[in-house]
Amino acid sequence: MESQRKSSEEDSSGERGLLYSWRGYSYSLTPERLLLSRPVLQAALGTRHGVLLVEGGQVYSFGQLPWKQSQAHEPTTPVLESALSGQRVVAIAAGDLHSGAVTEDGGVHMWGDNSSGQCGLAGLSTVPNPTPVALLDSDTTCAPPLNTVPVLELACGGRHTLALSAQHEVWAWGSGCQLGLVAASSFPVGRPQKVEHLAGRYVLQVSCGASHSLALVRCTGAGEPLHPPQDKCGQCHQLLYTMTDKEDHVIISDNHYCPLGVEIASGDGKLQAPAASAQGLRSSPSEPILSSHTSTSSTPAAPTASSSTLAHGTELACDNSRPQGPEKGESAMANGELPEHPAQVDCAQSADGAAASAPGKNSPYPDEQAVNDYLRKLSDHTLMEQTAKSHSLQAAATTTTSALNSLVTSCASAVGERVASTYEALSLKKMMNFYLPSTGAVPGGGLGMPGWADGLSPGALSLSGAVPGPGEERVLLEDSMQAKKSSSTGDIREEEAEGLRRRLSLPGLLSQVSPRLLRKAIRPRVRAVALTPLGAAEGLPQGQEVLPSLQTEVWSWGQGEDGQLGHGDNLPRLQPLCIKSLSNKEVVRVSAGAHHSLALTAQSQVFSWGSNSSGQLGHMESPSTIPRLAKLSEGIRVWDIAAGDKHTLLLADGDCMQPILYYSGQQVKEGEAREQPPDPQERDEEEEEEQAGSYTQQPVLLPFCMNLGYVSGVFAGGQRCVVLSDRNVMGFIASLHELASSERKFYCKLCSIKMHILRPLLDLENLSVALGPTLLGLLQTLASRLGLLCHLTGQHSASLTANLRRGRDVKGLLMLDHASIFMDAYHEYCNAVGNFQVMGGFHTLTKPSLDFFGKSPELLLKLAESSEECAPIADLLAALFHLPVRHLHEYGRLLLKLATCFEVSSSDYQRLQDGCSKFEALDLHLKRKRKEADYTCHFWKSFPGKMTDSLRKPHRRLICESSNKALTLQNAGRFSVNWFILFNDALVHAQFSTHHIFPLATLWVEPIPEENTATGLYGLKVISPEETFTLLACSPMEKAKWLRSINQAVEQALSGAGQESATGAGTKAEPPMSRTASYTFYKDSRLKEAVYEGRWLAGKPNGRGVLKWPDGRIYTGTFKNGLEDGFGEYIAPNKALNKNDHYQGFWKEGKKDGLGTYSYASGEVYEGSFQDNMRHGHGMLRSGKLNTSSPSVFIGHWLHDKKTGYGVLDDITKGEKYMGMWQDHQRQGTAVVVTQFGLYYEGFFKDNKMMGTGVLVSEDDTTYEGEFSEDWTLNGKGVLTMANGDYLEGSFSGEWGSGLKVAGSYHKPNLYDTDKDKTRTVKLGRLCVRAEDKWQAVFEECWSQLGCEPSGQGDQRRAWDNIAVALTTSRRHIQDSPELLSRSHSRILESLEFIPQHSGPITMERYHVIRCYLLKACDTPLHPLGRLLENLVGVYRMTYVGVGANRRLLLQAVNEIKSYLSRIFHIVRFLFPDLPEEGGVIPEPSTEGQEKSKAGSTGAPLESPKPGRVVSSCALLLPVLLPRLYPPLFTLYALDKEKEDDMYWDCVLRLNKQSDMALLAFLGVQQKFWPVSIPVSMAVLGEKQQVLSSTKDACFASAVETLQQISTTFTPSDKLQVIQQTFEEITQEVLKLQTENFLWSMDDLFPVFLYVVLRARIRNLGSEVSLIEDLMDPCVQHGEHGIMFTTLKACYYQIQHEKIT
Repeated sequence: MESQRKSSEEDSSGERGLLYSWRGYSYSLTPERLLLSRPVLQAALGTRHGVLLVEGGQVYSFGQLPWKQSQAHEPTTPVLESALSGQRVVAIAAGDLHSGAVTEDGGVHMWGDNSSGQCGLAGLSTVPNPTPVALLDSDTTCAPPLNTVPVLELACGGRHTLALSAQHEVWAWGSGCQLGLVAASSFPVGRPQKVEHLAGRYVLQVSCGASHSLALVRCTGAGEPLHPPQDKCGQCHQLLYTMTDKEDHVIISDNHYCPLGVEIASGDGKLQAPAASAQGLRSSPSEPILSSHTSTSSTPAAPTASSSTLAHGTELACDNSRPQGPEKGESAMANGELPEHPAQVDCAQSADGAAASAPGKNSPYPDEQAVNDYLRKLSDHTLMEQTAKSHSLQAAATTTTSALNSLVTSCASAVGERVASTYEALSLKKMMNFYLPSTGAVPGGGLGMPGWADGLSPGALSLSGAVPGPGEERVLLEDSMQAKKSSSTGDIREEEAEGLRRRLSLPGLLSQVSPRLLRKAIRPRVRAVALTPLGAAEGLPQGQEVLPSLQTEVWSWGQGEDGQLGHGDNLPRLQPLCIKSLSNKEVVRVSAGAHHSLALTAQSQVFSWGSNSSGQLGHMESPSTIPRLAKLSEGIRVWDIAAGDKHTLLLADGDCMQPILYYSGQQVKEGEAREQPPDPQERDEEEEEEQAGSYTQQPVLLPFCMNLGYVSGVFAGGQRCVVLSDRNVMGFIASLHELASSERKFYCKLCSIKMHILRPLLDLENLSVALGPTLLGLLQTLASRLGLLCHLTGQHSASLTANLRRGRDVKGLLMLDHASIFMDAYHEYCNAVGNFQVMGGFHTLTKPSLDFFGKSPELLLKLAESSEECAPIADLLAALFHLPVRHLHEYGRLLLKLATCFEVSSSDYQRLQDGCSKFEALDLHLKRKRKEADYTCHFWKSFPGKMTDSLRKPHRRLICESSNKALTLQNAGRFSVNWFILFNDALVHAQFSTHHIFPLATLWVEPIPEENTATGLYGLKVISPEETFTLLACSPMEKAKWLRSINQAVEQALSGAGQESATGAGTKAEPPMSRTASYTFYKDSRLKEAVYEGRWLAGKPNGRGVLKWPDGRIYTGTFKNGLEDGFGEYIAPNKALNKNDHYQGFWKEGKKDGLGTYSYASGEVYEGSFQDNMRHGHGMLRSGKLNTSSPSVFIGHWLHDKKTGYGVLDDITKGEKYMGMWQDHQRQGTAVVVTQFGLYYEGFFKDNKMMGTGVLVSEDDTTYEGEFSEDWTLNGKGVLTMANGDYLEGSFSGEWGSGLKVAGSYHKPNLYDTDKDKTRTVKLGRLCVRAEDKWQAVFEECWSQLGCEPSGQGDQRRAWDNIAVALTTSRRHIQDSPELLSRSHSRILESLEFIPQHSGPITMERYHVIRCYLLKACDTPLHPLGRLLENLVGVYRMTYVGVGANRRLLLQAVNEIKSYLSRIFHIVRFLFPDLPEEGGVIPEPSTEGQEKSKAGSTGAPLESPKPGRVVSSCALLLPVLLPRLYPPLFTLYALDKEKEDDMYWDCVLRLNKQSDMALLAFLGVQQKFWPVSIPVSMAVLGEKQQVLSSTKDACFASAVETLQQISTTFTPSDKLQVIQQTFEEITQEVLKLQTENFLWSMDDLFPVFLYVVLRARIRNLGSEVSLIEDLMDPCVQHGEHGIMFTTLKACYYQIQHEKIT
């Protein structure tokens, strides 16, 4: 190809994306430079052509392009693929003879040869130009237009193409088993199909060889290997194990065949290592089939003669040991003979299903290294043989344990029990090997004989491939060689062992093995040390998404004749299968050549496998069926790989900054590029030729790589190599390369520290004894932190490498955007090292290390980069573990170097500069931490031993100490020793043998001013929660030093070590006086051993906190000066009842004080006031079980924890209610008792009994008035009056209701003596508690809230302040829990914050403002008035609801309301002193004001005609109070007026049967007032209807409706307004009929009104009338309202006594 060549020296134009191309590796070689107008981003090479992607997303092709009709011969310059113009291409791929491209939107375009369907376009043999190919997802639930799946990248092989979708699933099309499409019935597959076997996995990269495929898959999760092993086959559901029970042992056979060639294991979709297609073992049809024979790998079977011997020898055993399944019969045979190489089954044949019937060997423990090692052991046509030494028994067996099972079983009788138990040990051994780390075995050896040797006595059993005949004893040594080699690669294998150590339980299997053997087998292996998993499994959770994953697996499928699948055999695989030996190797990239495969790990190692015909594997094994490390000299770190037809190209870090290239494979002679592909015969000759020396033995360095600049990627295909490189523009490219290179080097370094130092140390037998539990735990933490740091570094190096390959820009540097992930990891690691060092870990490790590294620790010296020859091991270890932290400086240096490549004003410069300063600051900070750790470690060596043990803590660091007598205790004894030691978490005061620790979080220190100390001493005052003492310094400098040190230490202890600033300790800020901390008391008698956590102020709990006592008491709430003060919650366990007492409420100076709720463990609940921890003031106690109807409720006044004063007791069990006076929990004084049976008693109580004078009234009005001696027991003089007026007078004794003894006279009153009769009725209410004396505590509580301790006296301004405080504190309290507050409630609170003007003359306007304020204030319990009202409503309902609904209580109920009004009015006048007294008048200035007040008030009584308004408590307060008390009050009225209301109602019902005309006539309404016509509701507007004689309920309908509303109103003023409106409605109605002006006279009006009242049918009219009468505003009685009310009352009496004739 004629391409212009330019040397790199000539071209200094500072370009990027330069392309160089060459073939082979001879020294004379000079790469050609391919010139393109734009930088190349990616290249892809086929056999004889290539594709290039340039900046801007255009694609060029070069080389031989036979599918282009226009180009008969090879074009000289790259050709632009114009079909893709307008599309932005982001990725390209090239197969042998076809190409593909992916556009920005995820679309796929293919072109080239399509003879095998590899372009995914059916019906075309060639596709000349890029043509779109759609990936249609049929899985989606959507309708026929299927979803097109977007694609991330493509890979093209010989005859197939793979695509990686945006969901990270694999799609395939083309021909051959390398598609992985088991469902494909025929080839070619002309349309993309999903590879179902990888569905659901997260695939990172795909790569295609000539006839095989590779996929790099992210592990599904760290926890996955912990799945319990399955006991059934994933596909055919047969048992994986069979057990044969012998006398004292069990034989476990894992011989299971699965009909499909591959097997999905352990429920996670992973594939199992399939067996070779051993088509049976049979020489003639007559011979029995050996069911337990299977070949696990491509081991050539012995000649048929020996197999027949074997078959006959074990015939019985087979049939006994296992039932024979049908699939083991003829179907398992392909042709009755075992081919020489069973592996070579043609791929096409396998597609047709012949090989599908080949039995699969299912490995029982899919994820165990042992399986891989076993496969490896048996791979590469190796035969395993061991000759017997002492026993002459010779039996032929294959290499599988299943055959052994049968063999041992059948021979047990002959050989005796020794053999049987030996085999038992052996089969157990195999099981143990799956579960326990094999300490005896060579790491790579798996189940090779070295691992078995200790369980097998010499010559116990002869295992041989066949009966040895002449010339047959071929013992191949390659096997053991291989084990040795793989052990060098296997230094990471301990990570797998970690997984095994976790599995010490074998489900259902080990339990059946004899215990003696189990003990024997386990003994040498079970470790006492719980190893911290160092595998990267833990990851960095927050960095996991951002950084590339290292937890990867490599899956391969397709043809395997050269071992290119890496499964340890040469078999084809129809489905993807995981290459087990590459799990946990942290593979980050794979590349498939024609017949070989490469994998690049994060540790910059290259694994290669497959054909090695031209040395392309980079090692001497030929060929390799399992991945092996390519041989590169030490210090060469590979970071990009490319595989061509017969060569491998590696890009690596060398000694200098510039990357170097290695080539491994075929040498290409000049002009050798053939036009035609060679036929098979030629290929064989070619291979022979190559073996004659025209290829590399191992990778060679390409000398010209230094001239290519900074190579960023390598590509290979056919015989060609291509690299992309950049010139070093402004030093930026070199710095990026240096950053990535240093990270890769650092990662390798960390891995070797982990592998060669840390892991061996942790694995030492006697480590736990040498270190002790604390240090061992710290070492394990250190190990896990190092593991995390190492893993993070690995992820970061992978990300930097990827950035070099792709973008090469600052955006790709994750360490800038996610610096916190790195800083946290370093912080934690540094802490772990420091903690280990402080506890003397490195010194303690010296002895175990000496045992391990010997006297000359070269390895340590080398890794610790120490120049001292004879440094102590402890120092070396310390240096080694501090080494990673030095890398931070490197980060800072390289970021700064990158920053200098940009303009100072640019954003990139700023980001790099910021990143640099972050890492530099962290570096400084961690250096300081190391110094602290060194200082502390040194201090502990000199400190007296006993105290060291108790004071030495891993996180504790020394700041300063006073051993030089710099600090002494004031007033200390003459001979006392006082040593003060300041740590980062505590100040320790040590004396001769004792010491006391003061935690820093609760330490306050302040300097004592010099002038205070007459002696001129330099003092510091130290305050701790329970002690205060003075320290004296020897000089002002010492004083300043200690003050600063303590303050800084306190500041850091408070802010937490994690948050402490990384920017030096130069801050002099004093720690706050107020702070949050935790403290355990040790002295204080009340708080001894209690733990307080919360806010502090100057040594005392202050603010919110939690206090927990050791006996289970807990206080949560606010504190003040060290005592509970404010709102808090207290729980105290009651040991006897095993429940808690619970108090929630207010506290003062450590005692319950104020409102609260106390729930006792017994079930009682007290709600109310407390004082000095006692119930005091108004409160309610519910007793009995905690159900809704508690047996008794008391509400009333308490004094020093006892019921004293007025109270109401509702005894639900007795059905009695007591309302009266109490003293010391006893009923004492005047009281009223009502019962549910209607008895009513009022009188005196003494010593909890009715005693003295009293009145008792029964339901039927029988009354007794006289002396009592017990409850309901009459004793002494009295008068008993019957319901009919007869009465008995005399001396009574006996209990009411159970027979009375009477000595006295019986009176029958004179029939005509009505006056005397009246005097006889007993006047109730004389012997009960006066209304004014009730509920005084409730009012006192309100007064005290206003700040007036003796009620009614105090400062009005202070009262308003207290209201404001109450509202704001309540609001704040509620803001913490907003669910307590409705929106309207919070609006009320906001409006109450404006205090109305409360001094100055009261005008109507101000009166209206006051009324509105009172309405709102009484609406919220957070306002003192609202709280008062809530309490009053509570006590009122408590008194008059239930049993208290007794009609005889009506008078008391009404009086109680009146007393409330006057007492509340007193408070209101105290708050608004200028309000006139009851009955005073407010002058009315103008009508405007009057209207305003009318509009604003719902319950304002209508103004009387005289000017001004009368102020009364009724008008002002009833609208607030009465609606809340209305139900119980009205019930009492209804009960009282029951008889009259019944008479009235009877009459109403009868009279309402009449029609309107009849009723009007009957009531004597004058004819002129009768309505002639009435408006019709349904008729057309304005239409009237004649009143007929039959019309009913039509006349005065609007007035009737209005009057009916009287039942819906509460206050008398509202009810009077309704009556007034009714009169107005009647007048309106009548005015329509009257022509001239008209004035009512009472005679005219009364009958009409009576008609309206009758038609209104108000059920309890008598109660309504009485209520209005009792509670009406006195000033209204004589006005218009008064007259109207009198009219209504007259109507009621008229109806009641109406004689209907």
